[in-house]
Amino acid sequence: MVEDCIFCRIGRKEAPSSVVFEDAQVMAFMDIRPLAEGHTLVIPKQHFVDIYETPEELIARVHKVTKRVAIAVRKATNADGVSIVQQNGKAAGQDIFHLHVHIIPRFEGHEMPRFGELTVASRESMDQAAECIRNHL
Repeated sequence: MVEDCIFCRIGRKEAPSSVVFEDAQVMAFMDIRPLAEGHTLVIPKQHFVDIYETPEELIARVHKVTKRVAIAVRKATNADGVSIVQQNGKAAGQDIFHLHVHIIPRFEGHEMPRFGELTVASRESMDQAAECIRNHL
């Protein structure tokens, strides 16, 4: 764990989050700046910067959880599809240097906003979305 990493702090329950799924190795929670309602992140609890340094077994677990959560997100939001995004390095758009996978609900005719247009979601709305997704796991 890295002391100042927000995702490590979330994994240790030292920072608030709206948890969708959790086991000993992996956690899924609502993105605080969602690209769409239901935007969920999946992380390993142990700190790894990117896919290059994460052990293969843990990457497999992260993606197994990602699939399960993506199915629940699609059902909970009635999305037409989902985008699964995992960025590695600043040049690829990674802004938090703890491995994480985005699950973003997508809808026909709906353009994703630019990152600069995003606003912080309320804890209440994230908690409600997390509960709805959990009900579909």
